Amino acid sequence: MQTPTSLQIRISWPAGHLTASLDDTPTSRALAKALPLVSTAHTWGEEVYFDTGVSVSRETDAREVVEPGTVAFWTDGDALALPYGPTPISQGDECRLAGPCHVLGHLDGDPGVLATVRDGAPVRVELVDA
Repeated sequence: MQTPTSLQIRISWPAGHLTASLDDTPTSRALAKALPLVSTAHTWGEEVYFDTGVSVSRETDAREVVEPGTVAFWTDGDALALPYGPTPISQGDECRLAGPCHVLGHLDGDPGVLATVRDGAPVRVELVDA
């Protein structure tokens, strides 16, 4: 059985997949309860995001600038945001999200594989079995 601090999810799309390790946060727990889920991917610069159907209040430590490979939750869009490089509003090489997001954890492996996600592609998120 997994402990809350080692929650792992798998994010799959037609051209590939990644796993991610999530921290134990109220938003991560709410997301885990909604899994598995299937959504439609959207791309915005070097970011993939998609609706989760999960709605949570913004936490006080929400951030707009994160590291590539961060698993973020965009409360304004009820969406997971997965940046792997600059977005249209980034300054320089930073990963600047559309608005304040909760940091849930980090992708395992190279976040650059997200470049294979096409806008409108189906995306599936599920818990990884321990």
